[in-house]
Amino acid sequence: MRIRGLPPCSVALLGMLFLPALSFPQEPASNITLLKQKAPKVYIDCDRCDQDYIRTEIPFVNYVRDRKEADVHVLITTQSTGSGGTEYTIAFIGQGAFASVGSKLIYASNTTDTEEEIRRGYVAVIKMGLLPYAAQTPIRDLISVEFKEKVNPTDVVDPWKFWVFSAGFGVDFDHESQQKSDSMEFMFTANKITPDIKIRLGAGGQFENDRYEYDEGTITSKADEGSFAGLIAKSLGEHWSAGFSLEMNTSTYHNVRFDIRPAPVLEYNLFPYSESTRRQLRFQYRIGYEYVKYRNETIYEKTRENLLGHSLTVTLEVKEPWGSISASLEGSHFFHNVKFNRLEFDSEISFRIFKGLDLNIDARYERVRDQLSLEKGDRTLEEILLRQKELATEYGLSFSVNLSYTFGSIFSNVVNPRFGSLGHIDF
Repeated sequence: MRIRGLPPCSVALLGMLFLPALSFPQEPASNITLLKQKAPKVYIDCDRCDQDYIRTEIPFVNYVRDRKEADVHVLITTQSTGSGGTEYTIAFIGQGAFASVGSKLIYASNTTDTEEEIRRGYVAVIKMGLLPYAAQTPIRDLISVEFKEKVNPTDVVDPWKFWVFSAGFGVDFDHESQQKSDSMEFMFTANKITPDIKIRLGAGGQFENDRYEYDEGTITSKADEGSFAGLIAKSLGEHWSAGFSLEMNTSTYHNVRFDIRPAPVLEYNLFPYSESTRRQLRFQYRIGYEYVKYRNETIYEKTRENLLGHSLTVTLEVKEPWGSISASLEGSHFFHNVKFNRLEFDSEISFRIFKGLDLNIDARYERVRDQLSLEKGDRTLEEILLRQKELATEYGLSFSVNLSYTFGSIFSNVVNPRFGSLGHIDF
């Protein structure tokens, strides 16, 4: 476990970063009730946290279900670490009378940590961050802090040199009297991530065979695909990065026997990378060579090609108290003929309109003008229905809107684990 990023305004928090322990002196129930009424109201904004556990382990605040009712908005964002763990960036945003009190702490789990160890770790950090707010209310009379011996950090000696490997293999058999489906898939990844360099390597494949029997005969379907992707990126400061990528693919659906694409990559982030868990605006430019060998002759009468092309991608990611935005726009084309181009847009938006009302929008659009691998000839009905071969298209579009409204009591201090989260009601 790692914790860093303590606020400079709190001397007490400095001590608490070193193995704090909280206890509550015995008080009459009536006094506790009066003091609890004036305790800070807290809104926990986290998609990957055990909220019941947080409420149980940190009882000296009041939990509310709407951020606008809160004195403290605890905004928790996560990202994967180089060792395969998870880094939790926990921002404490004071509101109302606490608007001048704010801080940010970070907790990092290890890939070998259990779920219990992970939630115990981030709850301990949340507890530390909430103490400066509780200290400004009468509830402080029920809290005491004990200090243990300070342990000096030491450098990590890693025999793996920060490399993390993962491998997987699976088979699936689904047989009935008139239809059979057999599939096999595998994956392998190797990652090394340090503050100065990132190396990500991954390979995977899927092989599927289907057989359908009916009165007029038998239909068989076979689909194979495999891919390799590699990236080496070097940090050039708080805003710039440079790297090199390599991709290789094979696919029966896309009529590709072998495809290799090496390319240098340059990236600029308008915001410092140190703020990446809260906001990013990245501009990524890629230029490279592609060699592709087709399984069958294409509609352009090609069996193999040497291509040069480039792409520009703009990505915005924002996580704020009002919601979150993730949007990406990518444009690309081949140099030998700019009419072979593609434009892709992806977005996810979660927005708090007002108290209790949330709006979620997911959208994806592709303008497709670069299907160079389309196989020559007509498609049979079986090939279309079973998605054995790619069809020509000018665009791809998907869109969804989700609106939800929550009302009722603003307090959510009570935890009742009986019958699970919703009993027998699942929706």
